[in-house]
Amino acid sequence: MKAAIKSATLSMMALGMVSGAAVAQSNVTVYGVADAGLVFERGGAAGSVSKVTSGVASGSRLGFKGTEDLGSGLAANFVVENGYGIDTGAAGQGGLLFGRQAWVGLSGQFGAVALGRQYSPWYKTVRDVADPFSDGLAGAGTNMLAANTRVDNMVSYASPKLAGFSAELAYGAGEVAGDASANRTMGASATYSQGPLTVVLVHHQRENPTATAHFRNTLLTARYMFDNHITGHVAYAVNRDLAGNESKDTLLGGTYTLGAGKFIASVINHQDDSVANLDARQYAVGYVYSLSKRTDLYTAYGHVNNRNGASFKIGNATDSGSGVTGVNLGMRHVF
Repeated sequence: MKAAIKSATLSMMALGMVSGAAVAQSNVTVYGVADAGLVFERGGAAGSVSKVTSGVASGSRLGFKGTEDLGSGLAANFVVENGYGIDTGAAGQGGLLFGRQAWVGLSGQFGAVALGRQYSPWYKTVRDVADPFSDGLAGAGTNMLAANTRVDNMVSYASPKLAGFSAELAYGAGEVAGDASANRTMGASATYSQGPLTVVLVHHQRENPTATAHFRNTLLTARYMFDNHITGHVAYAVNRDLAGNESKDTLLGGTYTLGAGKFIASVINHQDDSVANLDARQYAVGYVYSLSKRTDLYTAYGHVNNRNGASFKIGNATDSGSGVTGVNLGMRHVF
């Protein structure tokens, strides 16, 4: 009897150890951003606007991400991320439950594959490499550059890094019955990143609902970290809209870190090659002061000069803006 009890006890202990090991191999994280600020907009058609708003430097969000170790270097991953307005509590992205991101995938020595609503290779390149404002504040690069932010029904593949080189491919199914090319999205990027230098060539293309026309954007950008204080950014984009009109965008910018503060500046020139000649130029400066690793204060100023009826506006990480001049002052907490 004692032997049987001892055997059962050992079996339960072994089962507990196995279960504990299995749990230890899985990891789920709750994360987010709480960002609120004052925004002053001038030069809009309806007049000046002053408001308390959400997601000025970074879109406010609540997300869940997880990884499960499947063994042999293979892992299952997922992200579901909700956007919200901290000023009103309303859901962002048109009220979608997980409108910012919603995907599941596998990663390993081969790279990473993901399926769902994801950021496009184009947007990640603009945000992480080209734009010193990281697509936030009044200097957001997408005030002028094409946004191409998220793609639904997307399958993506990111290669491992080899000798500084990596690549990403993305395909967003249009899901139009009878025509697989209608509404579809295609994107790709090639990256070289070694030491202080990062260079990316990225392309984005989307068909219209009838597959009779498409817009496309191609961007070459570089970021160079001169030292622990100064980082330079340069980008050049060639664009074509659904009507076949072409344009070019050039960005020059940089950041200077001094103690807990970071100064940011950029100039973006938009050259419209159509007959209308809708040229524009954006100037922006900003300053971010870190109170801690998770909390910072920010301020920024942006202005755009539109020519010949061009209609670019000064927005930020969440809003597209209403005027040609914007001033921001706020606080961001990352958790």
